[in-house]
Amino acid sequence: MQQRALRLPLSLTMAALSWLAIGSIAASAAPSPQPFDDDSFQPSSVSFGGADPLATDRTVEHWAGETTNPLDGVTYRYNMVGVDPSTDGSTTVGVDIIPLDVTVDGVTFSGSDSVPGVLASPLFNNFSYSRSMFGTIRDPATGVCCVRRCTGSTIPISAGNTGQLLDVTMRSEFNKVGSAYHLYLDTPTVYDPVAIDVPGNHGIILASPVGVHAADVDMGWFQTRVHNLMGKLHLDPTRLAIFLTTDVVLFRGNEPMNCCVLGGHGTSPATGNGNGPVSGNGNQPVQTFVWSSWLTPGFTGPRAWINKDISGLSHEITEWAVDPFNNNTAQSWSAANAPQYGCSDELETGDPTINTGFSVGTPGANVYDNNPFPQFPRNPFSDGMFHVQDEAFLPWFMRLPEENSLSQPTQSGSGGRYTLMGDQNPLPWFHARAVAC
Repeated sequence: MQQRALRLPLSLTMAALSWLAIGSIAASAAPSPQPFDDDSFQPSSVSFGGADPLATDRTVEHWAGETTNPLDGVTYRYNMVGVDPSTDGSTTVGVDIIPLDVTVDGVTFSGSDSVPGVLASPLFNNFSYSRSMFGTIRDPATGVCCVRRCTGSTIPISAGNTGQLLDVTMRSEFNKVGSAYHLYLDTPTVYDPVAIDVPGNHGIILASPVGVHAADVDMGWFQTRVHNLMGKLHLDPTRLAIFLTTDVVLFRGNEPMNCCVLGGHGTSPATGNGNGPVSGNGNQPVQTFVWSSWLTPGFTGPRAWINKDISGLSHEITEWAVDPFNNNTAQSWSAANAPQYGCSDELETGDPTINTGFSVGTPGANVYDNNPFPQFPRNPFSDGMFHVQDEAFLPWFMRLPEENSLSQPTQSGSGGRYTLMGDQNPLPWFHARAVAC
């Protein structure tokens, strides 16, 4: 893809600025926004419901597989999008993007504004994943995960792996880099934006220490709005629907500071529109979808560095591919960096690795970040690249040994990797099998 040039020193202005040093310089666009900082930020995702489709149902193309966990002796069965990687086949899934323009306290957070950036991102364009300029590490001073790694050299991610992010991830997960196996996302169809007005008792506006604002919306209320839209838009259930917002996060339990849900995926009965009956036995349409936001750099602080631009979308779209119907399970797992998920048996690849990830592209690849700072020619917290979350792989969930050959070998060649980042994931529990809880 063609990329606009951006000088490295300017694109990395963030590295020279303290997180708190430029507080309150952003334009005040909201009435009395609620202050919000890293200490309040606990990113998570949410299920929008699941389904157990029959083989005859009309839905996204998928295949069924199974893996035996050598520790508990259970054979776990699962459905994943596309074709079985062992066949070396290829699948292209159609995509519909529905921008949501969300208004809270009279301020509109326009999902439409993020469409160009998403279309230009690694989700739909080919990038190299052999190396990355930046990844996450534990803070050397505190041990807290995860801040940006700055060593002056690039880091190895997935050698020889070039393509769309989802395709690259799936080929690494099944050790198919360089093969004919692919899982592509087609060029999206972009729908007209849908306006969502949030009542005062269901949303507030948050302000980070540097003045970047986000809409904080009640999770249950927002989920209902999305499911209602599914019944009105007459979407094709064989395609992935993406509900796209900008700087919108969700809170749980009627407590706005119980934040922040950054995305979710699920299923919903599709309306007819020539797609088959919505009731009956064996040929119902089952729509799969994801929701997430493009996050403006500066909303999250240094300890949540990776959570910007398409990070949430990368989390949800990969989870959709590995668990399209929200019903795949594994032996229960937990991760010390993700206490918000507790002890889970869900095969959700982005949940355990939350807050870890890496940059994609070079400075200038991403020229789409919103700039709420009138004093600067561009957002000083933007490095001009895209940011994606690391993903846990099937061998981690299924407790396969380190010498497994199911996934791409680690960068050190010690066996199959447990996450896309492999040896570069900063947390030691992703360099070994998951621990039961």
